[in-house]
Amino acid sequence: MMKKFLVLCGLFLAGAAIAASPINVNYNDGIYHIVLSGDKIKKQIKFVSSPNLITNKEAHNTKGSLLTINAGFFDPNNQKSMSYIVNDSQTVEDPIFNESFMTNPILRQNMKKILNRTEFRILDCDSKLKYEIAQHNSKVDFLCSIETSAQGGPQLLPNLRLEEEFFIQKDQDGNITRETASVLHKTPRTLIGIKNLPEEKQEVHIFIVTNEHPMDIYEARDLCASYGLDSAMAFDGGSSTSLNYKKINVVSTEEGGETGRGLKSFMIITK
Repeated sequence: MMKKFLVLCGLFLAGAAIAASPINVNYNDGIYHIVLSGDKIKKQIKFVSSPNLITNKEAHNTKGSLLTINAGFFDPNNQKSMSYIVNDSQTVEDPIFNESFMTNPILRQNMKKILNRTEFRILDCDSKLKYEIAQHNSKVDFLCSIETSAQGGPQLLPNLRLEEEFFIQKDQDGNITRETASVLHKTPRTLIGIKNLPEEKQEVHIFIVTNEHPMDIYEARDLCASYGLDSAMAFDGGSSTSLNYKKINVVSTEEGGETGRGLKSFMIITK
């Protein structure tokens, strides 16, 4: 009888381990920490965009997503993307087609830096999927192709790339003369990073830094480093910072009331 009981316990524990969720969400002191683990979920992650600006919750419901966060930068005036977005191996958003973006004299002078900002990629490498954070112009490894990706920035780890990606500009004396995306100010932020594990396994770590614990970009970098991430970057933040997962609905602005502001691109996890 005892032997049967032990066998049943073993089967129960094995089943519990198999059923463990690949999405783990914790909340502490105004910060949501999301960990995506396992190989199966790599097939479920997609970066998508909308022809018109929609809220994170609308994208979540329309796509029937398990989890949805905001992704790339966009121009709220003309509703066009300022970040590259790739879905199903096709570029669905290209900032060079954003007229107001390309005709801005200050941005035009720094266009090479802006177009090469950091992006989060899911690569198909000979039928094996893997995560990567790299600059947009970085070539992928041999036998690899980009399945889906979203550009944002700046890169946080292994090195912070503020000047290289034109998030700050300095004069000849080293004084900061321009700041983009409120990188030097405390604001809500959407951060994403990769932790490399033994046997070539990987985890994705996402931090939704809410109004309750706003951070500047240096604090954001230190947060990612404190979890031992190998690489990390920021997506659009501030009033764009959004999360929908089960009953969690994070809205970082009163602009749209409880629904939040309209956004252009999203990271979704399909069912």
